[in-house]
Amino acid sequence: MADRTRRRLLGATLAGAALLPLAGRAAAEAVAVPPTTPAAPLRPVPSLAPIDAAPDRIIAMNVCTRPFRDTGPRIERERIRRREVVHNYGHGGSGWSLSWGSAAAALELVRQTGAERIAVIGCGAIGLTTAILAQRAGLAVTIYARERPPVVRSSYATGVWSPESRICTAEHGAAFGPRWARMARFSHRRFQTLLGLPGDPVEYRDIYQLADEPFGGERHGEPGEPEYPRFVRTLAPELSPRAVDLAPGSHPFPVAHARRSPLMMFNIGAYSRLLLDDFHQAGGEIVTAEFEGPEDFANLDERTIVNCTGYGARALLGDESVRPVRGQTAKLIPQPEVDYGIRYRDGKVSVYPRRDGLLVQAGAEGDFGNDAENLDAAESIEAVQRLAELVRAMRTETVA
Repeated sequence: MADRTRRRLLGATLAGAALLPLAGRAAAEAVAVPPTTPAAPLRPVPSLAPIDAAPDRIIAMNVCTRPFRDTGPRIERERIRRREVVHNYGHGGSGWSLSWGSAAAALELVRQTGAERIAVIGCGAIGLTTAILAQRAGLAVTIYARERPPVVRSSYATGVWSPESRICTAEHGAAFGPRWARMARFSHRRFQTLLGLPGDPVEYRDIYQLADEPFGGERHGEPGEPEYPRFVRTLAPELSPRAVDLAPGSHPFPVAHARRSPLMMFNIGAYSRLLLDDFHQAGGEIVTAEFEGPEDFANLDERTIVNCTGYGARALLGDESVRPVRGQTAKLIPQPEVDYGIRYRDGKVSVYPRRDGLLVQAGAEGDFGNDAENLDAAESIEAVQRLAELVRAMRTETVA
């Protein structure tokens, strides 16, 4: 009895430590710099290694379905079939970015159940971080999932710090904003602890944003999509380094307007392996399982369940508030010398310098509300060809 009491006290102490940044001292501990900082001194644009963009260098194409909800992620507790179920899904394009803060919010609800052992359903970005944070709070955790990395939807994401990407509609921004800020700051601090680790699971790269028209007037949302709130700009500007406009002639890009900023990136392959290793080393177990509906929750031994099924929650729970946003990427053969990325919205193409390959993303219209998960090879080939045209038009005197 005494040992059991000590375990409970230890679990409660660890839980309090895990959740502390989301509790009373959140603002003081989570904000690393003042909300308003002076612009960084302008660094000259370095010689940029040329990107070898050609369709025959494509080594993979992937499609993922982002789980978007108008009101933001569903993080709430519900009783289903004599089980306490904490939902943690519906993060749009912000799953990796908000994963740690979202896990902390879900864990607050888990602790209310008094459970010492829990089940987590789903083994993507949200499921893994939720499971690990629960372990660090002293809970025993089993993950149940049909698939695991590298064949979960999260593994097909772009892998960049994008905490406000399709997170909710602008009309729900005021209601969801405070929770978003807590989750974003918590997550951001966790990611800083992963910098410099073997395999570079998290690192910073320069990103060049290109535009044909001046920046500032663009709508925050693609054509055919709802307007999204600008949370980073209005609630947490310290979480994303300020972009610096580049003077014409100071950069090699064939566009009227260019700006540069550091971008935090996740090398998803290495990062997923790190999370899996952390989970297993803490005694976690992953059980292959498939759930047809919420009635299957009653088959689990654990009486507290965290549902981290992402887009799968639409079918699992019949939750039509989850809307699909299709995204397709192509991966080019790795080029370690390419240490910068490009976002060219007007050119409908972006490229990110991941360690496992240059990730090319097309700006296709019609993705919002599109649940098609079939690969469209022409879409990726055309995006790579647009990237190749951009690279060919770059000024060679400033390209290594």
